[in-house]
Formats: sequence, structure tokens, C-alpha cells
Amino acid sequence: MTEKPSLLLHEQEQITDPGADNRVSSEWSYDRHSFMWNGQRVFLNSATIHYFRMPREEWREVLVKAKLAGMNCIDTYFAWNVHEPEEGQWAFDGDHDCGAFLDLCAELGMWVIARPGPFICAEWDFGGFPYWLETKPNMKFRENNETYLHYVDLYFDRIVPIIRERQVSAGGSVILVQVENEYGYLMDDVAASDHMYYLRDGLLRRGIDVPLITCVGGAEGTIEGANFWSGADGHYAKLRAKQPDTPKMVTEFWTGWFENWGGPSAIQKTAPLLEKRLMEILRAGYTGISHYMFYGGTNFGGYGGRTVGSSDIFMITSYDYDAPLNEYGRVTPKYAVTKKWSYFVNAFGAFLMASEEIPEAEIGVRHPSGISVRGRRFGDQNIWFLESHLDERQTVPITLEEGWTLPVALGPGQIVPVFDRIRIADDVFLTGGAWIAGNEIVSGERTLFIVGDTGQRSVVELEAPSLRVISSSMQLLLDHDPVSDVRRLDLYHFREPGTVRLEAGGVPLRIIVLDSEAMDRTWRIEGVSQEQLRYAIGLDDVNLLPSGQVEGMISDPDRSILLLGGWPGGEQMLTGREFIHRVTAAESNCAEDTHHNHAAKGTHHEQLPTLPMPPRLPESPDVSRITLEAIGQSPSGQPEHFAKYGQDYGYLLYECDFHSEDGGTSNLILPDLQDTARIYLGGAEQALVRQVGAAAIQVRTVEGKNRLQILIQHMGRLNFSPHLGESKGLSGPVYLGGSVQDIRRDWQAASGIVHLDEVHHLEEKENTLLSRSFTLDGMDRAILVGAVSRGLRVNGIDVPLEGYQDWFSFHTVDLSLYLKPGEFNTLEMPYSRTPLNRLELIMYRSEDELTDWRMAGNEALLPKQWGTLDTSDETDNQMGAESAAQYGGNRMANPLIDRSYGQPMWYRWKFSRPSVPEHYQVNLMVRLTGMSKGTLHLNGHHLGRYWQIGPQEDYKVPVSWLQDENELLIFDEEGCTPDRIRLLYDGPSRYPWVVIE
Repeated sequence: MTEKPSLLLHEQEQITDPGADNRVSSEWSYDRHSFMWNGQRVFLNSATIHYFRMPREEWREVLVKAKLAGMNCIDTYFAWNVHEPEEGQWAFDGDHDCGAFLDLCAELGMWVIARPGPFICAEWDFGGFPYWLETKPNMKFRENNETYLHYVDLYFDRIVPIIRERQVSAGGSVILVQVENEYGYLMDDVAASDHMYYLRDGLLRRGIDVPLITCVGGAEGTIEGANFWSGADGHYAKLRAKQPDTPKMVTEFWTGWFENWGGPSAIQKTAPLLEKRLMEILRAGYTGISHYMFYGGTNFGGYGGRTVGSSDIFMITSYDYDAPLNEYGRVTPKYAVTKKWSYFVNAFGAFLMASEEIPEAEIGVRHPSGISVRGRRFGDQNIWFLESHLDERQTVPITLEEGWTLPVALGPGQIVPVFDRIRIADDVFLTGGAWIAGNEIVSGERTLFIVGDTGQRSVVELEAPSLRVISSSMQLLLDHDPVSDVRRLDLYHFREPGTVRLEAGGVPLRIIVLDSEAMDRTWRIEGVSQEQLRYAIGLDDVNLLPSGQVEGMISDPDRSILLLGGWPGGEQMLTGREFIHRVTAAESNCAEDTHHNHAAKGTHHEQLPTLPMPPRLPESPDVSRITLEAIGQSPSGQPEHFAKYGQDYGYLLYECDFHSEDGGTSNLILPDLQDTARIYLGGAEQALVRQVGAAAIQVRTVEGKNRLQILIQHMGRLNFSPHLGESKGLSGPVYLGGSVQDIRRDWQAASGIVHLDEVHHLEEKENTLLSRSFTLDGMDRAILVGAVSRGLRVNGIDVPLEGYQDWFSFHTVDLSLYLKPGEFNTLEMPYSRTPLNRLELIMYRSEDELTDWRMAGNEALLPKQWGTLDTSDETDNQMGAESAAQYGGNRMANPLIDRSYGQPMWYRWKFSRPSVPEHYQVNLMVRLTGMSKGTLHLNGHHLGRYWQIGPQEDYKVPVSWLQDENELLIFDEEGCTPDRIRLLYDGPSRYPWVVIE
């Protein structure tokens, strides 16, 4: 056959586009195809990892896991509130040493995308803003507000030099810096331009010379990326239309999702669906991607945020994100998917970066129904992307343009690459419908890794001037086309790896045949030189030590391990049992021949010490009972919010006294409440308020003097909203009396009655106007809270909804200025969506305001005197029950709680550091079965909030924060007895790790 112009996939050849304007920053440049380093094309494969969501001691292992998964870049935000928790008090040491994090990335050979904000979202409290910014007068966030820009400049003066000194132009590894974050969700580029230009110029003035990027919204002089989980084609088309001469990158590819208290577990983005979405990204033509998140980590302290969509979407403490690496840094099925995909990109990235999508009219591949085909082309080389629309796994035949017919196995919805005469070496071309996850020189041989499910057959056709099989560890079916130089290989995928050695056109060629599970346990380990490139196949997990040594973990001693490349002991195949015994024998200076004596040595459990049980907490912890009181505080006219009180996180107690003539049931009106609140009267809990924004709570008073107490936990500020900077806790007046109505039902529409708590599909819904009437019944104030639609009118008057966004379905709107006293009032709003979770009308009288408030912060809730927990203290339990009954409380109603003291309590345990044998790497967690809501503390570290309403059950206890003797503190709002709390290791902790060299 006539030789065709080809791109060697193992050579990152520079491809210039005459029509492109190459922009250069030191060795880093780009054109419309991709970024380039020293003239070589780079497929930017980035892992999003936040240094501030884990202890510093964990940075290296998490970064190494990203590198082992095929990542060549790290993407990180910088959190302003971490570095300036109080005004003028800067923190850049220890866990907050972001410069050291960037240096470690460089040491590990990883580029960096730096995202300094100042707004970062990230499901992080206040989107990264320090809490004290809220106290500044005339402050407006994320716009050209003089006060806001003043403090942004002070922040940039501190953070930008740290980044500037680590740019590639200065010998570091920072290659891109982002301007702001997702500004396009607030306004279009034209409206956003002044503010984005100010921030862009602020970075440039301070010495940033690498390319600037944006995500979701652009600015002149920057490269815009897209954030998404699905819809790769649509986002690509928009980017290409806006910026035809820049690389197309996914600045945030959402690998999972966050979780909120009381919400469902975020497991909807499964591993197979993740693989499909990644293939859609390649198929569309992107040459850069940031996996958000690759590792999520933990929202320690009070840093978990709050997002829009309802009144109470507060982040849980775990930021696991269902990411490829879980909260503890362990690999997951998504990690295996991402690693396999990255190895594929590493093998064929040069083609992908040079290729163009093949127009539909030029696709000549023939295929059966239920399958669709798209392709990418460079010269005469093609990679076809076959997508199954079938509901079961099938092996389907396809016929390529030159007449070759191949079987291709596809699962439901799966996208599989098909190689159409792709050049893999000089004069060697490959055609095949199999997943190839490696194509490079290993130990002097061109090595391909061909992957399929167990029992699957893969067909590969090799075209070369000459081809002969040198050896094969598996039965091999080989057909030869006598008319051409094409050889057809039928390869079967077994649980045991197979090896086929050939000589193709004078090129030593080795094919490693793996099933999918073996591929999940395949690790590519780079060395200083090509000769030191190594592969380890069969290990569940791998780590690279600072010494350069490689250690691995295997859960099945009978599984085979295949070591390829430049290992000190050479390439070899052995079982897990042999692997563990050989290493431990060598470490023990054992002179015996382990090949002959491993059976006599017994199993790996006999060779290595057994992992002991996790530390056991004492059955009777110390206890400190908290008496809620703010007596010593000076009264204030109205309650103050957290920032005004001068407190960042934790709790505030609000207290006042009032007189009731008759006692009985009444409503407590909280017009501005942004956090969960516990309501106490006479010392007995009346309610736990979850739905916030505004609230009306039914309480039971007694005749005469009543003491009202409201305990509020700061649950996190909005991290994503047009309304950043909400006042946390209580802000403004509180009222007694009034009424609350759930007004989701009985709305009038032209077509009849519409109930907004039911599912409806109204035709022309944007033109469907709903109306509903109400009477004031002697009230002079009204608040509408819940899923309010744009276009709200009261009595025919438009009500402005500042910052309204279609995706923001929760508002608190004061209707008082629009009311007509003494007659019917009418609400009107367009139909938007159903069902609505909340839409309430709260009405009250101005004259019923409660006054003379006292406040106390975290200092009032600190443990003052420790005693011993007595679980048989029936007297306290009985007294608490009588008090609760008197005030209408129901503290024992929750069936998940065995016993409760009905008042906040501190519990304290002391335990010794667990003794962990040398060959084990443990992760520790605490399970809080039976507790209510509160905070966790270990040795002075704030481990975060907890709330036992799901979905989180276990809470991370970083091993690096353990001491020889440890103190675990738990503050529980209800005083639930902690008799079911226990420390646990995660599952992989039970398996040994051993050094391979």
C-alpha cells in the first residue's frame, strides 16, 4: 500500500498553524490546537486538588496519586479566608503554606493552574471571602465597588507574588492563572468587562506573565474555558465561536458533586457514565481538561459553604465529591476510569491534538442500527468513536472506509475508540476496535496495552513490511492477508495478563493483553530517563516515596503481578504471595531462596504482623453540661449577626425576656434567619428550625415571665449566589405572634386551579400567570419566603428581585410596602416550575417586636467543669422530660436517639495513638451513631460540623494530627449519650504495603 503522511504518536511533533497567532510566555505557548512546551504539544490533563482541604502531611501522597493516574498538571484555588482569617492577620505557614504546595507540585514534575480568585466558590464558606469583609460599610461583592476593590488589592498584594515567583518564566511550574471565577453565571461578557478587566490588569501589574484564563465568561486577553459535566459539543461550539485561535479546555469537568445536610448521597455520576463523558470530551476536540474534583478532601472547621436552590443547602463536612480519589486519598472505580482514559490520551495525544473532526458527510464507516459513529482525522489516519444506543452489551461488526470489517464490543451507552490505520512506529500501522491504554518504549520494546472485558475478543490488524511472532504467553490466532502487508491478530482477554512479542518492520513490538480489572490495577511509573520507565500490573494501589522507591498494596495474594520496565530485579511475573514474601524476606536479610521456600513460609498474613484493632474510646467519657445563659452580656436593642458580633464561626446564643398575659401557643417570627436554630423557652427546647431565610415557629409560653433563648450554629455562608454576604445568625428584629401560611396550593390560572406542591406540565408556562389572594387579619407586615418566580407582583405593583437568576429558586421578599390594610391583597407571579419545596407567607405586627436582647458567643459554650458521664442518671432525664412537657417540647421523639439530656453537652475522650505495624497505612474515622448535631475537635484541630441527618455518617480523623496521647472532644447540641461512638479504620487499611525496590 502507498505510504501515507503520518504522525508518530510517541513523538510530540510541533504542528504549526499558519493562521494562528502564537503567544509565548517563556517556553510555554499555544495555538488553536493546544498548549505547547518548548515547541512540543501538550495535552493538558489536570487534577483539581485544594491544598486547604487536607493536612500538609497528606499533600505528597495525593499529588503522587494524580501523577500515577496520568495527570501532568494540578489545578488549585487559593482561599482568601484561609490566608487572612482576621483583617491584617496573614497565614502562610503550616497547612496554609500555599507556596510550599506549589513547590511540591514542581518537585513532582507537575504543572500548575493557579486560581487566586478572589471569589472561588468551591462550596467553600463565602466563596473564599473572609467573614470580616461583611462588616465594611457600603460593601458590594464581585463588582467595581471602591471598598471591595481596596481589599481585593491588598489580598492580591499578598497572594500574587507567591504565584509570580513560581511561574514557568521564573523556573517554577505555574503555566496558567485564572481571572476571577465563573463570572459569566452573573452577567454576560459586556456587562462584566469593567470588573474582569480590573482583576485581569491587577494580575498583570503584579507580574503575571503566563497566559490568563477564565471559566464561564471571558475577558479580552484571556483564554476562556468551559465548566460542565455533560454537553461537551455545545460548550465546544460556543468556545470556538468566541475564541477560534485558542486551545479548547474544560476548566472544570465535574467528576461528581457536593452533598448537603439532609440531602441525598451524590452518587449519580457513576464510573461508566464518567468514562462516557470523558470520551465525549475527546470526541469534541478539547485538548485540556481539569478534573474537578480529582480529590475533594474535607471542610474542616467552619469552612463548609452554602449554595442556592433552597433555604438550607449547607455543605456537609466531607468534600469527598464522589471524586476519583476519595476523602481519605484512596483509589475508587472512578480513579480507575480516569487513569485508563489518561493512559489512552498519553498514548494518542499527539494525534488528538493535531486532528480535526470529520464532517458527517465524509464518514464512510458502515455499522448496524443502534450505533452512531463520529471521527477525528489527521492526514489519512482516523480514530472513530463508536457510541452504543442499545440497552445491552453487544459485539457489533463495522466496516471501515477501506473495506476492513472489525468486531467491536460495546456496553449500553458506551463510547469506544476504533483505530483506523494509526501509525504506531516507523512503517507500522494499527487498525483495531480495542481500547489501547499505552503505546511507548518500555525496556527497549514498543509496548501496547490492549484492554477488554474478561472473556472478550479483540481484533487488531497490523500493517508492516514484515511481521513475525517471536513468542506468546497465550494461544494466538494470526491471519495474513496475502495481498497486503496486513496481519490480523485475535486476542482474548483473560484475568491473567497475556504477552505477545512480535517483530514488525524491524521494530520490536510487545502487546500486553489485559482484562478490565487488570487495567484498573495497572500503574505507569515515570523515571528520570526513558530507561527507568516502569509498569506494575496487579497492585491495588501504588505510592512513590520521597526516596524514589515504589511501594505497592495487594489485597489478593493469589493475584498475578507483572513488572515491566526498568525494575532493579528486571521484568518478572509473580503472585501476590511471592511478591510480599520476596520483599519481606529481603528486608529481613533472609538468605533463603524465596522461589523454593515461599510455600513453607506460609501466607502473607504469617509473614507480616496483623493489623491491630483501631483505638477504642473509653466507655465513660468526661462530660461537661452547658447551661445556656447570656446574663452577663449587655442588652442590645436587636439581635446582631455573627460578623457584627466579631465572630467567624461556631455558635451565638440570643436571649431575651418577655411577659405573656395568658400563656399558651403563639408564633415566633424570625424575619431574617440564615442558619439552623434551636428555640428554647424556660430552658426547654421547643423546636429545631431547619428552613431558613425567614421562619415562623410555633412555641408554647407560660403565663407571666418567659425567657426566650435562640441557639444558632453558623452553618456556612453562601458560596455561590448573586446575593453573597448574607448576615449569619439573627439580624434585625424578632416578633411574637403573627401567622404563617403554606401557600403552595390553590393558585388561580386561566386553565384552572394549580397546586404548586404537585407536578404540573403547563403549556406555554412562561406565559401562564398565577394569582392568589390573602387577607392581613390585623397584621401590617408580610414576608414571602421560598421558590419565588421572576415577575412577582403584589396588588398590581412589580416587586423588584435584585440579582434574580433562573437557577436561583429561593428568595425572601418583604412585601410590607405593597400591602393594602383591611382588605384582600393579591399575589401574582408567572408559573416557573413544580413541585415547589417551600412557599410560605408570614404575617405579623410591628408592635409585637421583642426587645432587650442579650448575646453570647462561643465563649459561653466552652466546657467549664468536667465530670463523669452517668448513663443511669434517671433524675436528670426525668427533670428534662418534665421541663420539655411543660413547654410543649418533644426531645425524646427522635427514634434515632436512644437517650438525650435535652441540653448541650461536651464529651471528652483520651486515647493513645494506635500502634500500626510498619507495612500498613491506615486511615482513621469516627462514626457518630446516635448523636444529634454539633462539632468535633481533636488535639486542638477543629474536625468540622456534624449532623446525623445524613448523608454523612463517618468523619475523618487525620492520622497526621494524632499525638502519643490524644484528646477527642464532641459538642452535641441535644446532649445525646455517646455510647455508640467508635473509631474505625477504612477498608484498605487492612492490607499490607511493601516496597518493590
